[in-house]
Amino acid sequence: MKPSLVLKMGQQLTMTPQLQQAIRLLQLSTLDLQQEIQEALESNPMLERQEEGDDFDSPDPMADGAEKTTENTTETRQETTYEETINTVENLEEGEWSERIPNELPVDTAWEDVYQTSASSLPSNDDDEWDFTARTSAGESLQTHLLWQLNLAPMSDTDRLIAVTLIDCINNQGYLEESLQEVLDSLDPELEVELDEVEVVLRRIQQFEPAGVGARDLRECLLLQLRQLSAKTPWLSEAQRLVSDHLDVLGSRDYSLLMRKMKLKEDELRQIIELIQSLNPRPGSQIEASEPEYVVPDVIVRKHNDRWIVELNQEAVPRLRVNAQYAGFVKRADSSADNTFMRNQLQEARWFIKSLQSRNETLMKVATQIVEHQRGFLDYGDEAMKPLVLHDIAEAVGMHESTISRVTTQKYMHTPRGIYELKYFFSSHVSTSEGGECSSTAIRAIIKKLVAAENQKKPLSDSKIAGLLEAQGIQVARRTVAKYRESLGIAPSSERKRLM
Repeated sequence: MKPSLVLKMGQQLTMTPQLQQAIRLLQLSTLDLQQEIQEALESNPMLERQEEGDDFDSPDPMADGAEKTTENTTETRQETTYEETINTVENLEEGEWSERIPNELPVDTAWEDVYQTSASSLPSNDDDEWDFTARTSAGESLQTHLLWQLNLAPMSDTDRLIAVTLIDCINNQGYLEESLQEVLDSLDPELEVELDEVEVVLRRIQQFEPAGVGARDLRECLLLQLRQLSAKTPWLSEAQRLVSDHLDVLGSRDYSLLMRKMKLKEDELRQIIELIQSLNPRPGSQIEASEPEYVVPDVIVRKHNDRWIVELNQEAVPRLRVNAQYAGFVKRADSSADNTFMRNQLQEARWFIKSLQSRNETLMKVATQIVEHQRGFLDYGDEAMKPLVLHDIAEAVGMHESTISRVTTQKYMHTPRGIYELKYFFSSHVSTSEGGECSSTAIRAIIKKLVAAENQKKPLSDSKIAGLLEAQGIQVARRTVAKYRESLGIAPSSERKRLM
């Protein structure tokens, strides 16, 4: 086929750099947005925080939100809003230079190709500025905690080597994953270590904190914890006997057989089981290796005069404005490198503020519609939650479902009932006998309530729960009840059986 040049006309949708930035800011969580704003403040001299009671050395009234020309005048100070800042900069543009900064960039360009944004900034290689440990540090692991105790224990070099090997074989739950023979085989044969020595070192490790660490199975884990209790603990010897000889019967919850084998009354067996249940079957979980994660609510909902009011959390995100002093340095009809840089930074600052304003407006619209739709939940709790999908909110606010998904991801709402992610208010529905709908969140709340009120000697099965829901007009299959029960972390009826 002979190559040739052909001219074609067509249309396609392309996102401008401004739109790309707005979408990126929209899907950031509050903590990520705070970091993004901090990086923007460090990289763009035209941006500055607006703090309450600011007092700049310059008598420039624009620093307090009033409109100004290039002349320095003294006016009444007032609080600056995003819109006032943008209008001020636009008035400054008309008075300072004739050619206006373009409102849009070409669609075939990328934001990083034109401006030095905070997203494209890389950490400095200077050791004084870049702290690697600040980005990679984590909480203490179980192995680190055990090694710290090992350093305090007097041991020979050989025993210490065995102890380090054993600690490496302990998982995050606190159990020894390898057998003692496998640990012995992994040691250097020249050490001439015997199996009894490995077991003795293991006994030393099992005396470390947390209690029960280094156990090879659940029975040994519970016995280790019982041995560390005071000898005056009531029913201690009976609990040790039960764990040592009848743990499998206790696991099957055959209390009648337990009472016959141990020759105990029901009340005595109940107290022994309570003592065993106070132990931790996963001792290693007490040592948290990951850093704690904090949640900052984006929206605050409160009730005032029988009306639910939605407000943005102003303390979560710092307020920004354009630095009037630097903006005044921009000269008209000046194409020097310094002036071009300052103009680009000024335009980037304007777009950044506009993107933050758009993010706040979109978040307020979505949160207001969610509160309007879920008033029953705010008034009465989970059982009054209504079915809601992204399409419902998208139609109400006139946006696409993908935009609603971005807004509701990692965004949190503070309500009198607690802090919830916005996605928590969206749930599927099932039909009712009256032709209505009931949300899956409400069904979970009802199941949780039924299980909490059940007879612990005869817990409700999934089929029985489905029958009780059907009596309330909610048509749910048994397997659906099982799915909801598992999502709530509720054990099956056979495992919920208790002694009164």
